[in-house]
Amino acid sequence: MSKLKLIIIREYLAKVRNKSFVVMTFLSPILMVGMIVLIAYLTKLNDNEKRIITVLNESDYFSNSFYASESLSYIEFKNLSFEEAKDSTLTMGTYGLLYIPKRDDLEATANSTFLYTKESPVSLVLQRLDNIFQNRLRQSRLQQLGVTAKDFADIEQDFELSTATFEGQKNIKGINEIKAGIGGAFGYLIMMFIIIYGGFVMRSVIEEKTSRIIEVIISSVKPFQLMLGKIIGTSLAGITQFAIWILSASILLFVSLWILDMEIDTIPTNSMLTTTTFTNMATAQPEVSDLELYTAEFLKIPWVLLVCSFLVYFVLGYLIYSSIYAAIGAAVDNETDTQQFIFPIILPLMLAIYVGFFSVFSNPHGPIAVGFSLFPLTSPIVMLMRLPGGLGEGGVPIWQLLVSITLLIITFLGIVWFAAKIYRVGILMYGKKPTYRELYKWLNY
Repeated sequence: MSKLKLIIIREYLAKVRNKSFVVMTFLSPILMVGMIVLIAYLTKLNDNEKRIITVLNESDYFSNSFYASESLSYIEFKNLSFEEAKDSTLTMGTYGLLYIPKRDDLEATANSTFLYTKESPVSLVLQRLDNIFQNRLRQSRLQQLGVTAKDFADIEQDFELSTATFEGQKNIKGINEIKAGIGGAFGYLIMMFIIIYGGFVMRSVIEEKTSRIIEVIISSVKPFQLMLGKIIGTSLAGITQFAIWILSASILLFVSLWILDMEIDTIPTNSMLTTTTFTNMATAQPEVSDLELYTAEFLKIPWVLLVCSFLVYFVLGYLIYSSIYAAIGAAVDNETDTQQFIFPIILPLMLAIYVGFFSVFSNPHGPIAVGFSLFPLTSPIVMLMRLPGGLGEGGVPIWQLLVSITLLIITFLGIVWFAAKIYRVGILMYGKKPTYRELYKWLNY
């Protein structure tokens, strides 16, 4: 036991004292936050872009149909020819010219209308203009069938089905997706940790093997103790780095977004060319009651259960995969030879992320979601996507959680046993590229 402790301390100190480890520990949060802030800043600037369209309306069918929004404004030309309107548009440098010619009926007018731009228009502009013409055409067609303008307004009213539990508590849409997203974020952290620090374990084994230091170490310590010490020591170093990343990145992100919000608020906007602004308050923000419901549902998420489960699945998932990484490192002589073994390891993690999102979003208690949350190689990710819904009635059955953890422990013991047998033989093998057939033979030694 004392030897295992010495190996863990040695591996931990070797990692945290490494210059590249120290540099990346403090540089990575700056780079990640900088990228997030840059994307947010550019996105916000892009959303603040005010597109102005000139309108030459020679028809009476679409009078008073164009209202300015936060991203789109209109300038209407009067008593100009098409050529004059086009020249004026190019001179003013606006986004485009909407030309509505005069025709005998509404259908012919709409079919003859063109939007002229310097380049292909963005989908947002086309969608907004299409909606204007589509609503006017629909209204005209219904009026021809005897439907009045008031009837049309009543027909166009949106409908949303109300849902509630049998206890009378109102449900809100999208809450399952939000809960799965929160669990998926925890699962994604586990996947990234496994890939990054599992690779550290593998490279550490390869380095010691190629430098022949392992021949000296193996004479005084058992291969299993050495493998386990590397796994635990590297994981502790990774946890230290992750904790620093989360703490520093959270502080940097909060400060950066606060400064970014202040800078965006001071960006001047050109309001001289903006026509009458029309704001739909019903769609601008959710009702206060809905906001309260979302807040209440967010607070109902079993955070203690989620965090505790995250730690359990984090430790067990990492130990399983890092054991495989250690076995691969012992079996090869250089990192290039590991490529044939890496993909089968990453595949279950990728499968857990993508299949988990699709299955848990649609039906968190369906057979696919349940199956992947029980399968040991995918359960650390998929089960965390289901747990925000809680345990027991309406959530994950307790027996499924217990079975999932039990299978993880059994799988960990089995994989460590297999990995130790490969590690014991492969750590002293040189100059030969291993195959899956060779690895199978090593298991029988």
